[in-house]
Amino acid sequence: MRAPPRLYALVAAAVLSVVGTALVPTGATASATSASATTTASVAPADAPSKRSMPSKRSMPSMPSKASKASKATEPLRPNAAAPPKLRASGNKLVDENGTTRRLLGVNRSGGEFMCVQGYGIFDGPVDDASVKAIADWEVNAVRIPLNEECWLGLSHIDPAYGGTNYIAAVKALVARLEAHGITPIVELHWSHGTYTGGDSHCPDTAYATCQKPMPNAQYTPAFWTSVAQTFKSDQAVVFDLFNEPFPDRATSDLTAAWKCWRDGGSCPGIDFQVAGMQTLLNAVRAAGAKNLVLIPGVAYSNDLRQWLTYKPNDPAGNLAAAWHTYNFNTCSSESCFNEQLAPVIAQVPFVAGEIGENTCSHGYIDRVMAWLDAKGASYLGWTWNTWDCSSGPSLISDYNGTPTNFGVGLRDHLKGMQ
Repeated sequence: MRAPPRLYALVAAAVLSVVGTALVPTGATASATSASATTTASVAPADAPSKRSMPSKRSMPSMPSKASKASKATEPLRPNAAAPPKLRASGNKLVDENGTTRRLLGVNRSGGEFMCVQGYGIFDGPVDDASVKAIADWEVNAVRIPLNEECWLGLSHIDPAYGGTNYIAAVKALVARLEAHGITPIVELHWSHGTYTGGDSHCPDTAYATCQKPMPNAQYTPAFWTSVAQTFKSDQAVVFDLFNEPFPDRATSDLTAAWKCWRDGGSCPGIDFQVAGMQTLLNAVRAAGAKNLVLIPGVAYSNDLRQWLTYKPNDPAGNLAAAWHTYNFNTCSSESCFNEQLAPVIAQVPFVAGEIGENTCSHGYIDRVMAWLDAKGASYLGWTWNTWDCSSGPSLISDYNGTPTNFGVGLRDHLKGMQ
């Protein structure tokens, strides 16, 4: 989903019924975390957004169906809480260093994409060892960490307390805590720079990374991924997710042009800034010497993968997976659509549903999604491990001890039932 403002995503989703971005609810607590511990949020800088906004998701089906158990043909989610595996693509599966098939099954931990740029801190809520253990107790084996490129790069309008070396240190510390609990960290670019005033724009009055943009930008995003890759290239347990939810197809009615923009970047129809395509970002990662698994999303807020195989970037490391997001209000939200649009992709490459969710505070939709993905041996992560209103987040928990919302019950019970 779009991250902060998350609420704007819910509204946009309801109107468009095709979006797939993670957002943050306005009213969430402003507890911030530094590199090593939770700290008190400071006053936002003068040029930062005045009101803290958060990510939201889409609305979902009403009543929960019974979660189906997945096949136990693969390794348990967290075997002995050992170190997370060094994942690589093998055909259409993810395998570890021993060749054992693995799946990424977990949650998103939103905050790093919006807290810093809004001047409130680095993470939304605690990210200490106790909070990570609470995530692990759900039998989670992967956590996706949304990031902000301006904060990582320490641009001048970001409060230094929350940007640059302090931000990077905080992310590295969270990655280390996750790995200590046997959890695979997925670092992901959520919010990026660039003025965008076209179709489905979310913050047209600023170039700052305060909302979801349709595509990454050539000015800062390759530098972001070069730095992230250099930071984590010696740790192949870390997974890279190149960009949250591209929507170049909202900027132009020419779907072919949108997919070419997605892959190749440059001057794209309807987009005000120079775009960095998925090939450019992948090249930046590999040029930095990182062989880590890379997730690449589709268009339509990562909900449309119909031409993903046609425009798939070239990877000299051969270590790519397709990324998909789904909410009950998306265009592709039925099993018939999954069979038509997703099955051909799943047949050829590893498949990770980086965000699954619904906005009705129930879990009927994700129950169906998980059952379908389980049958395909694919991966998925729920949005989001934050204490927001589950109808506007949606959020999985009501406190950071891991007490589930009605929505979160579906994911928690499903993961625990797979052991």
